[in-house]
Amino acid sequence: MTPDQMKERLEKHYPECKVEVYDLTGTQDHYEVFVESSAFTGMSRIQQHQHVMSCFSPELKTGEVHALSIKTKIK
Repeated sequence: MTPDQMKERLEKHYPECKVEVYDLTGTQDHYEVFVESSAFTGMSRIQQHQHVMSCFSPELKTGEVHALSIKTKIK
């Protein structure tokens, strides 16, 4: 999964959000994502991270995305 594909998927799940995606190792399987969205209103930090992680559930299960560091912020 490329950084652009990750960004596109996050933007579909969180319309009108701010998204940044970083490939941490250059191998396209270790990522850090930052998502700022009003969709996180009322969620705990853990719930926010679980919400983002669920966007990549298939890739995390297969190992296509091996590591995912998540930073979230309420817009």
